[in-house]
Amino acid sequence: MSEIKNKLKDLVENTMIPEVEHYIEDLHKLLENNTQTQDDMDAIKEMESFLVELQNVLAVIEDDSMPKEEYERIYNKIISNIKEHSEH
Repeated sequence: MSEIKNKLKDLVENTMIPEVEHYIEDLHKLLENNTQTQDDMDAIKEMESFLVELQNVLAVIEDDSMPKEEYERIYNKIISNIKEHSEH
């Protein structure tokens, strides 16, 4: 497996998926306490969809069905989003 695919797989498996799952759990606690807003409901749908996308990225990596450049693009986009989010 190429270095960029390994880096992307590691980033998705060990950073992104756990963070998204944790955020979804927090949002579900709002549902359990019946304190959710419409924004929270929208966030749940978006995060669950994002989680599926991340799982699809892992499947594509395992299948090796994209060109190296696409793995690099996805990796760079995730890193950029992490940096942008951490600045706020």
